[in-house]
Amino acid sequence: MTPITQSMTSSATLDTTDAFIAREEAWGAHNYRPLDLVIESAEGAWVTDVDGKRYLDCLSAYSAVNHGHCHPRILETMIEQASRVTLTSRAFRNDQLGAFCEEVAGVCGMEMVLPMNTGAEAVETAIKAARRWGYRTKGIPDGQATIIAFTNNFHGRTTTIVGFSSEPSYRDGFGPFAPGFVLAPFGDIDAVRALMHRHVCAVLVEPIQCEAGVLIPPPGFLRALADLCREHDVLLIADEIQTGLGRTGAMFACDHEGVKPDVFVLGKALSGGFYPVSAVVSRRDVLGVFEPGSHGSTFGGNPLGCAVARTALRVLQDEHLVERSARLGAWFLAQVQSLVGPSSHPDIVDVRGRGLLVAIELRGPARPWCEALKARGVLCKETHDHVIRLSPPLVVSEDDLTWAVQQLRAVFSA
Repeated sequence: MTPITQSMTSSATLDTTDAFIAREEAWGAHNYRPLDLVIESAEGAWVTDVDGKRYLDCLSAYSAVNHGHCHPRILETMIEQASRVTLTSRAFRNDQLGAFCEEVAGVCGMEMVLPMNTGAEAVETAIKAARRWGYRTKGIPDGQATIIAFTNNFHGRTTTIVGFSSEPSYRDGFGPFAPGFVLAPFGDIDAVRALMHRHVCAVLVEPIQCEAGVLIPPPGFLRALADLCREHDVLLIADEIQTGLGRTGAMFACDHEGVKPDVFVLGKALSGGFYPVSAVVSRRDVLGVFEPGSHGSTFGGNPLGCAVARTALRVLQDEHLVERSARLGAWFLAQVQSLVGPSSHPDIVDVRGRGLLVAIELRGPARPWCEALKARGVLCKETHDHVIRLSPPLVVSEDDLTWAVQQLRAVFSA
């Protein structure tokens, strides 16, 4: 029996939660600290663990599962496409890529799409595009391009990206880092204005900082930022990887202020949670800076990913999931905000959100509260230690949200 066969055989005998966890801890790198349950199956807004217990998923794989788990239409597309062709590489053309680019560009109101796989890859692609645009179009001297980002940002985990993070734990032990980035306080337009100079090629912003604790900028900030970028001939890059495609009750979080960035960065829900698909979407003068050999990805734009993403976009529109997020999100946020008041738990500092993206900020660690909610059948996760993020799939039912609020009240009244 080969080692691989032995591994598969022994894996089949691990039929308890503790055994599954022990195996993962023994063989997997410890770069995550998951809640201790082992999910075996999922459908819609619910997941089931290996012991048969069901949980309401209020994390949605960090908004990758906006359409719900195993959406039947997307699943059908994936099976059908996988039976025909999955990967050609960009050395050859495939029958899905052109339609994918056209449809994603249409949703964004843009002219050109560059497909990648993960969100971090898409951010790296946007950085490369912005720098080359700065040199070739704006006339910035070679090697002098600067990108303005924001404190508490989260754009991925590559060394370039963590190099301009303000979170010490993201940077510790991974330097030296790439130059060319400066940080402004999130939401402070005057600070951004003070950093503007002729070598700035782009401003990179999350319309809502999800990983930082669902931080929403002051009203008018995104509009003022767009105007400032236009004034200084600077690209506004909106990282909508977590906030885009309906999560905040609009197709994009920028829509809440009527802002159309120069560059969209998309990922996560772009494939409905079935397959890693990301994209940079922009004007022709921006993405037109690339020529053969200047950028690429073996899997980027593969027919399986493109087909899945095309159906995911159709589901988003056909099932009115953006409007659903706005309607249910407003009710859900109001219900969770009702936890704050004269008789509220003293550990609750604030409740904030937009659409089906809600955060409960606490005075102390959020992990124990997430554990308590898990015990009651609600799955969520702490972010930045002291914030609970609640982001159920956009297909979640009103009854499920009502039940989730009941569990929240029970936990915080205990």
